[in-house]
Amino acid sequence: MAKKVAIPRGDKVTIDHGKLRVPDTPIIAFIEGDGTGPDIWRAAVRVLDAAVEQAYRGKKKIAWAEVFAGEKAQAVYGRDCPPNLLPEETLDVIREFLVAIKGPLTTPVGEGFRSLNVTLRQVLDLYVCLRPVKYFQGVPSPVKRPDRVDMVIFRENTEDIYAGIEWEQGTPECRKVVDFLQREMKVAKIRFPQTSSIGIKPVSKEGSERLIRAAIRYAIENGRRNVTLVHKGNIQKYTEG
Repeated sequence: MAKKVAIPRGDKVTIDHGKLRVPDTPIIAFIEGDGTGPDIWRAAVRVLDAAVEQAYRGKKKIAWAEVFAGEKAQAVYGRDCPPNLLPEETLDVIREFLVAIKGPLTTPVGEGFRSLNVTLRQVLDLYVCLRPVKYFQGVPSPVKRPDRVDMVIFRENTEDIYAGIEWEQGTPECRKVVDFLQREMKVAKIRFPQTSSIGIKPVSKEGSERLIRAAIRYAIENGRRNVTLVHKGNIQKYTEG
């Protein structure tokens, strides 16, 4: 595959003893995205660059390296673009430079295609979905004491439903799975088996433990007092309990 990514002048972000080491001119990959992605990116990059300029008074600056996925990858790579619209070069650059930001990505239309977002999570093993939830003064809120809202959610990102293992109702594959569940596993709880799509949510001990460890580690490093586990163990005892 022809090389299409131009690497700007700058330095790599590295990891030293589990900590990110960020140089003054870090090279950060970005995927512009599909649909509204280009419009979002043009506005976002101005804000990001201005924030860095304001924070470091010109002493630091991001060197942006565009990598390609989705419809733009198809346009850039042409016949060399893989069917899933995620070139290996894009993954190689993200792995090498460690940090990347992306816009919204389309899912190719056709049989066998999965979400590009899910594919990126799986291939790069991005197992933590980290969601800060914090109130900003002056923003209208229905919460009684929004100023007390300050939490960080760690959600599974590669296992569970995010493994993307599912079959569409009415397909031979789905009928085969339903038949196996009913005949071999004696499952009688599928309410409408003829019209039900089926999904499988694999949850491993290792996957659960590393997510919990990441949350606890974050809490310790950032002075958080509590870590709360949220689950549905009363219904799903083996995958949620």
